[in-house]
Amino acid sequence: MKISFLDLKAQYQQIKEEVQPVVTHAMENGAFVGGEQVTGFEKEFAAYCDTRYCIGVSSGTDALRFALLAAGVGPGHEVITVPNTFIATTEAISQAGATPVFVDVNPHTYNMDAARLEAQITKNTKAIIPVHLYGQPADMDPILDVARRYHLAVIEDACQAHGALYKNRRAGSMGTVGCFSFYPGKNLGAYGEGGAVVTQDPETAQKIKMLRDHGQQRKYVHQIEGYNGRLDAIQAGILRIKLKHLDAWNAARRQNAAHYNKRLSDVPQITLPTEADSMQSVYHLYVILVPDRDRLQRFLAEKGIATGLHYPVPLHLQKAYDHLGYQKGAFAVTEGTAARLLSLPMYPELTSQQIDYIADAIREFILHL
Repeated sequence: MKISFLDLKAQYQQIKEEVQPVVTHAMENGAFVGGEQVTGFEKEFAAYCDTRYCIGVSSGTDALRFALLAAGVGPGHEVITVPNTFIATTEAISQAGATPVFVDVNPHTYNMDAARLEAQITKNTKAIIPVHLYGQPADMDPILDVARRYHLAVIEDACQAHGALYKNRRAGSMGTVGCFSFYPGKNLGAYGEGGAVVTQDPETAQKIKMLRDHGQQRKYVHQIEGYNGRLDAIQAGILRIKLKHLDAWNAARRQNAAHYNKRLSDVPQITLPTEADSMQSVYHLYVILVPDRDRLQRFLAEKGIATGLHYPVPLHLQKAYDHLGYQKGAFAVTEGTAARLLSLPMYPELTSQQIDYIADAIREFILHL
């Protein structure tokens, strides 16, 4: 059996009759930038996230960068985040002119350890970026409490958490802003690049609208220097179609995660994902911790099973961040996790038979360790 890590073709086959008219309409009407598809998606995604505003942008990275700039983050400031995330989180901090500062993660959820957060705050701290990793929200209440006491912006990196819940609140709706990526492999993915910022604050929304469009308040009237960071109309139209299916797709991911758990829960050498109390993960990724990870990955590949690594080299140990001065051992939980993590195939169209095949292969490998 051959099992891909992600199967976007299977999803497309489900919705192609809905998608094709969106593309045809754009081509026939020359509607490629802005317009009703973008404004329609922004209204619908804001409602989905339980926020007042949504601003479509060109990527999740731009969403983070624009959110930081709108919060007044700039040179001389520090922004606290985690070292086990995609580099876009910290790129956005650096591109805003600020310095990333890391805090280690909870060993069960792999999200920011809120108990370690306050110790990293200095007079230069301007914002906190909790990352809702793998589809599960970070522990937001204590993070928000620290932010209130120190008057810090909270920018939720929800790029992997479309539809996730924290105490019945949507990921992205709790901080100053929430940032989303619509990269094709996301739970809500475009057919190209795309992103969005959601917020309850009208002033923040207006700033981000200007930042994404060359600083324009209206055409050829520039209040500030901005960027070319708009969401394409075709992508917005596709996202409107997919948004209607998102809850069902997330439910299928959760069902697949439950099946993985059932098949692997009695294997003591494996650490399965932990869903924290009062949270509902949307399982953008299903990540296990295993001994001899690299050998298991090769073994599964021989069985036709594709896997992934998210993320094998923590950011504080990347050459790009040598200048920050972190050494190996600085974040023990993150480093220990990075050495053992393995992402298994996870998407709504994954079948129970495929999960059984994957689980059987893992059990075979573990048996012969």
